[in-house]
Amino acid sequence: MSVMRSMAQSVTLREKGIEVPLPQGQCYFNYYWLRDNCPSSFNPETRERSFDIFHLDAAPRARVARIEGDTLTIEWAGEDHQTRMPLSVLAAYADGKRRPDPADLPRRPWYGDHYPDVARFTQSELLSDTAKVREWLEVLIVEGVSVVTGMPNSDAALTQLAQLMGHIRPTFFGTYFDVKTHINPTNSAYTAASLELHTDTPAEEHAPGMQLLHMRANTVEGGRNLFGDGIAAANDFRDLDPDGFRLLSEIAVPFFCEHDTYDMRSYQRVIELDQRGEVSGLTISQHMLDMIDIPQTLLDDYYPAFCRFGRLLQDDKYIMRFTLRAGECIVFDNHRVVHGRAAYSATSGDRYLRGCYTDRAEMRSTYRALVTEGRFKA
Repeated sequence: MSVMRSMAQSVTLREKGIEVPLPQGQCYFNYYWLRDNCPSSFNPETRERSFDIFHLDAAPRARVARIEGDTLTIEWAGEDHQTRMPLSVLAAYADGKRRPDPADLPRRPWYGDHYPDVARFTQSELLSDTAKVREWLEVLIVEGVSVVTGMPNSDAALTQLAQLMGHIRPTFFGTYFDVKTHINPTNSAYTAASLELHTDTPAEEHAPGMQLLHMRANTVEGGRNLFGDGIAAANDFRDLDPDGFRLLSEIAVPFFCEHDTYDMRSYQRVIELDQRGEVSGLTISQHMLDMIDIPQTLLDDYYPAFCRFGRLLQDDKYIMRFTLRAGECIVFDNHRVVHGRAAYSATSGDRYLRGCYTDRAEMRSTYRALVTEGRFKA
């Protein structure tokens, strides 16, 4: 292996990369990575990479490299190109860790007594103050639930609110859905019966991440809302039943939603984990759970664990019980918050709730844009 040293600058050229002195010590960087991420590789207007490393005639290799002030300068062999890479950028990527994400905030679990402390915002302040939008989105990332008050009794009000975090995400139920009693219901929500705790649309391969439910009218007897934090329950389940937790977080089971014009199916893990192995949410719905088609001997352990978790999830410790009033919209993480309702008397008054979804990733994208300047802003 050919090794050339520039002792004055303490840069070492190796066969496939460079060693550079940084505050954390001597750090190695691959030539492909350095060439591909040269600052000139990115178009400042489109904010996309404009350089195509696939078109290099040969593997990139430095001819000369030196430190000039706070910059690593590289003259590339066989190519009329110079890279000037800030040492601060190299220091940020030296350890092979993920780029810091301002939307990767610690989740704060909550329990059945949380409803008086649920963060509340008014529709008017969110529409007029981006600082309030930033605060609202942070609450949704950290706690997964908030209530927006002062919502006008109009279709446009829900659209305006949803678009503050992203685009409205259609499902096989449509762009919006109206929760009221239907003569020929295609979903349990469209009846006056009680609705068990669940997450929505589990039969979709990628269920929408954020849900907005705007109460337009509510004068009926009964129908209290039930909301629980799946993360709080799953974290406790992990401590109480490690083997059951492992089964529910590793084995995917089938969900379905079928009617005359659609037949939606997916396989999901009941307990969802993030890249760090921490609980990030749930996918659970008794009325959309398909006939589980894993080996019957495995069900000897899976079903008891599933039932133990289901009973835990319904414990009063975890469930907020409240009545959403007309003019209020509850916004929550559909991959985290299980929700349901008590039965109500359909003839006792009027109950009309209009809902829609947005994507969780898009909501986080909006939050990042509000809290950081990004890599390309001057």
